[in-house]
Amino acid sequence: QVQLAESGGGLVQAGDSLKLSCAASGRTFRSYVMGWFRQAPGKEREFVAAISRDGDRTYYGNSVKDRFTVSRDNSKNTMWLQMNSLKPEDTAIYYCATSWFEGSDERRYEFWGQGTQVTVSS
Repeated sequence: QVQLAESGGGLVQAGDSLKLSCAASGRTFRSYVMGWFRQAPGKEREFVAAISRDGDRTYYGNSVKDRFTVSRDNSKNTMWLQMNSLKPEDTAIYYCATSWFEGSDERRYEFWGQGTQVTVSS
């Protein structure tokens, strides 16, 4: 089993940047594909980004492509999500999760963190 802890959320203005972190403990971090998802109030959880085990392949949701960047450092058991040009519609709780499979299907993500709140004011 692996434990995940997100951090870095907060309240920012539209156009600002924010960097989220996902720290993992437990089983070997490098064994997992890692992903970011988000959920806004009253909406379904949405895929944001994912990164392969060695970090050489990344995937993004259409709404964040070209604004967000996912990265990881297996030596630090940490994944990041750099969010630029933030918009009010990016407001959500952001979750990191592990998977054995690359892609956006949240049903294939096994372990989840508790989430970190990101609020973007207009």
